Amino acid sequence: MMCLRRARLARIAALAAMIAASVLSMPAAHARTASPDAWTQPDESDLTSHGHYVNRNGDEVHAPSRTRSGKAPPGASARCRDGSYSFSRHRPGTCSRHGGVAQWE
Repeated sequence: MMCLRRARLARIAALAAMIAASVLSMPAAHARTASPDAWTQPDESDLTSHGHYVNRNGDEVHAPSRTRSGKAPPGASARCRDGSYSFSRHRPGTCSRHGGVAQWE
């Protein structure tokens, strides 16, 4: 009887360890796609506006802006429908005040 209980507890512990490992390896629904250091900062001289905002992770992000060259700036994550480029690090809400996303970069 005691051996069966130990075997059952060992199987439960092994199953719990497998579940914990799989849950910890799952990406979060709104996780960043790259570390903050991997994000390229835009060339301010090519942008027409220079605003910033703090995102939900507490990171400072350049606000959507048009470019003087008309080309996608480094670090842009999307082109908005109004022609500006977003530097958002999360998809939800990207270009929300600029007509929505026209194209993901």
